[in-house]
Amino acid sequence: MKRLLEWQITTIKAVRQETPSVKTFTLSLPDWMPHRAGQHYDVRLTAPDGYEAQRSYSIASEPERVGELDLTVERLEDGEISPYLHDVLVEGDQLEVRGPIGGHFVWEPAMNGPLLLIAGGSGIVPLMAMIRHRAAADSKVPTRLLYSSRSPVEVIYFEELMMRRAAEDGIEIFYTFTRAQPEGWTGYARRIDQQMLQEVAGPLGASPSVYICGPTLLVESAANSLVQLGIPAERIRTERFGPTGGAQ
Repeated sequence: MKRLLEWQITTIKAVRQETPSVKTFTLSLPDWMPHRAGQHYDVRLTAPDGYEAQRSYSIASEPERVGELDLTVERLEDGEISPYLHDVLVEGDQLEVRGPIGGHFVWEPAMNGPLLLIAGGSGIVPLMAMIRHRAAADSKVPTRLLYSSRSPVEVIYFEELMMRRAAEDGIEIFYTFTRAQPEGWTGYARRIDQQMLQEVAGPLGASPSVYICGPTLLVESAANSLVQLGIPAERIRTERFGPTGGAQ
């Protein structure tokens, strides 16, 4: 356990623009160890005067990737760390991190039941680690993702999600666009509500494994609605962030 809490210097192997405000940073770790899908890493910046800022970021990559991992980060105008990551860091730079951290919001194929994933905005990141882990482990567990975003341009991992939807390996993906929809859109166009959850979750049965990540209001509303629909509260795991995120 002590090793998990030790800081290490990583090297930025690649930077990829996901959306206008989101980038994925691939880190090469000298002291790599496998993570569990849903865990996070802490990132620390230290200024010349000694001031430190620290932030936790969910791991986006699957545990099967060796020696490196992806952190997908949304740029927040008032953030202490994300503007630096977005505006300054380039391939070859170094970054101080520690992890993997977290044991509650994790998923593995051996867990019982079908899988229901609900994301708001950048809350898709830890859920994407689960989706990638599922594919790398060749799991066929029935899986449904409901992803709420303001508009199609803000959907993170859009191309990869389309590819995984087309693979027809038991994963189904549903979008709801809360502010702008593409021309001819016939899907959901509102915030996640109980009727939407009933339609998406229903085919998975009475007791799926549920993971919800996104802005606090979205997470709490979705979790409460699922309980009202009869899904046991102990089957629902949540992770939330502040009001700046996603579909709010």
